[in-house]
Amino acid sequence: MALTGIQIFKWLPKTNCGECGVPTCLAFAMSLATGKAELAACPYISDEAKAKLEEASAPPIRPVAIGCGERALKVGGETVLFRHEKRFENPTGIAMLISDTIDAADVDGRLKRFADLQYERVGLILKPELIALKSESGDAATFTALVNKVKEGSDASLILVSDQPAVIAAALESCAEQKPLIHAATTANYEEMAALALDNCCPLAARADSIGELAQLTEKLSQLGVKDIVIDSGADSFRQAFTDQVAIRRAALLKKFRPLGFPTIVFTCELTDDPMQEALMAATFVAKYGGIVVLSDFQGESLFPLLVERMNLFTDPQRPLATTQGIYEISGPGESSPVLLTCNFSLTYFIVTGETENAKVPGYLLVKDTEGLSVMTAWAAGKFSADIIGPFIKKCGIADKVTHRKLIIPGYVAAESGGLEEELPDWEILVGPREAAHIPAYLKTWQP
Repeated sequence: MALTGIQIFKWLPKTNCGECGVPTCLAFAMSLATGKAELAACPYISDEAKAKLEEASAPPIRPVAIGCGERALKVGGETVLFRHEKRFENPTGIAMLISDTIDAADVDGRLKRFADLQYERVGLILKPELIALKSESGDAATFTALVNKVKEGSDASLILVSDQPAVIAAALESCAEQKPLIHAATTANYEEMAALALDNCCPLAARADSIGELAQLTEKLSQLGVKDIVIDSGADSFRQAFTDQVAIRRAALLKKFRPLGFPTIVFTCELTDDPMQEALMAATFVAKYGGIVVLSDFQGESLFPLLVERMNLFTDPQRPLATTQGIYEISGPGESSPVLLTCNFSLTYFIVTGETENAKVPGYLLVKDTEGLSVMTAWAAGKFSADIIGPFIKKCGIADKVTHRKLIIPGYVAAESGGLEEELPDWEILVGPREAAHIPAYLKTWQP
């Protein structure tokens, strides 16, 4: 049973040094008890106390790493039910299923789609990480041949799907160094699967027919020494799978029930044959609360929305994506090109950049650091006012790049134009559009 904050406090050094990020040891103890802090943050904890408190300070959902290299994936580690409470920690892994019974051309097509379907959005590259390889033939040689083909043709992290230990063992001989997720240990084979996971230092998925059986199975695996576990409730309908996901997350976070304190995996490909329904199900499990979602295949029209949804949900709401302050050149501007001003909220930056490019009028975009806030929010917070913008314009170096002295400011901060004329007496302040979509029409009338 998890320790309370007062019980944890008794083992802390009681220095109230604040080096852990909170002002007192009692506050730190309360954060540990709720899974919102890590014991390693305390620099003065004794070895005895560390051993005693290790279990209590661990995240309620154990973080598990799958794979290695650039596309290695970390799942789990969650501490809240809802993103607005703090943040979600590790994005849901998105996997493509490849069976060892499909033909070679289909395998090649899927590997190509896996490699090609990646997208740039607000400065980030959005792409899937996992390929789930399923042994439907039951033949170890056939499955191993598929594993080798995918290993050579992709940098994806792997999930090996079979309930036959012999088939998994043969595949691991060629890919154990990639630390694939082994799927799955069951009540019938868990001892053999646990041995394979331990011998090859791989994470192991546990699958059962109900949450109760699943909890018993993870306890048995833990007793055998397996720590990195991913759980599969084995649901055969969307409704049951969704119910299981919510129940597992609530049991782990609210009840501190350790046997279910692991990331989950959901095979949406087993819940429907309709690709559109599958995409909608996957979108649901990205939000609540799949650690890994396995799709039957990837298509751009369904994968891209999932990747964007995942990016939005797993972005820290307290730390907006921000662009570096500075001067950005768009379409090769010259000394007579227009100069536009905006904030450093990434979405605003990329929208303004895109619309400026659409205008086909080369220009300079001045990005002011507003701590990642949008134009209106930054202005309301006093971070995008004339007395802040003026010094930035003087120091950024734009005056050396253009011969004119005209600055286009966002229409939403038109109230700052008078103040900017005082701050920048040599500049003419022009009030641009309120909406980025109107930038192309506005720039068509540009005269230096």
